[in-house]
Amino acid sequence: METSMNETQQQAKETVFRAPDRGDLQATATVDREVRRTVGEARVADPRIRCNDINVYYGTAQAIKNVNLDVGHNEVLAMIGPSGCGKSTFLRCLNRMNDTIDGCRVTGDILLDERNINAKEIDVVPLRAQVGMVFQKPNPFPKSIWENVAFGPRIHGLARTRAQLDEVVESSLRRAGLWDEVKDRLDKPGTGLSGGQQQRLCIARTIAVQPEVILMDEPCSALDPISTAKIEELIDELRQQFSICIVTHSMQQAARVSQRTAYFHLGDLIEVGATEQIFTNPQHKLTEDYITGRFG
Repeated sequence: METSMNETQQQAKETVFRAPDRGDLQATATVDREVRRTVGEARVADPRIRCNDINVYYGTAQAIKNVNLDVGHNEVLAMIGPSGCGKSTFLRCLNRMNDTIDGCRVTGDILLDERNINAKEIDVVPLRAQVGMVFQKPNPFPKSIWENVAFGPRIHGLARTRAQLDEVVESSLRRAGLWDEVKDRLDKPGTGLSGGQQQRLCIARTIAVQPEVILMDEPCSALDPISTAKIEELIDELRQQFSICIVTHSMQQAARVSQRTAYFHLGDLIEVGATEQIFTNPQHKLTEDYITGRFG
């Protein structure tokens, strides 16, 4: 049986760089496991987001410890680490989703285009349009496909007439790679789509409000391999217009979609750098232990 064009494209993409299997990696890390300071280049020349001394507490328990990290323009930053390491907690700091959690307290400055989003005067509603979020489980509104995408632009005043909304809906669904699959049933419930289609609908809903940054918290963990491949291809396309931060437990996925990778461990940012360097030549022994499967 002949290989399909999509399979060929995916195989070609994976040949560019893939995370090494356990045993492939030579032991090269030189920074000892007891060292908790961040290793690597946490800063970039022209950041979209700059995080300075971020600490997160749940009551008296500290979940994130003095993290400094930049997110560049038009890049995908992958955040990896074992369960409970703080990567999703840190991701939620970037659009103040932690504000919704009782007992959660965040300190430090997060500069979005040089404006501190942690300042008291910041309105989180427009902030969360500017820094959109795609969750682990697809969560379309219990409305039509059209309404799912049109809702945000309408309440934020980005489109007022039906014609303008139609244009935004079509444009967003096209950019999310979903238009051809749903264009004849826009009045049908978004919840009636498959899991992969629902996740792309949520991405279309996010980009419809013209964000600068898209946050993705394990967006493919509940999807089958075919739907995952479509989302990953979409992430690569969206990077041309947005900055993207993705939390993933899949090191192969981090290797495929990101340009920079940040490794978290027990609330500390252990190492950050170019994705290929992190996976082939880590500097910190904790990073090396994780990517070679010694723990996770």
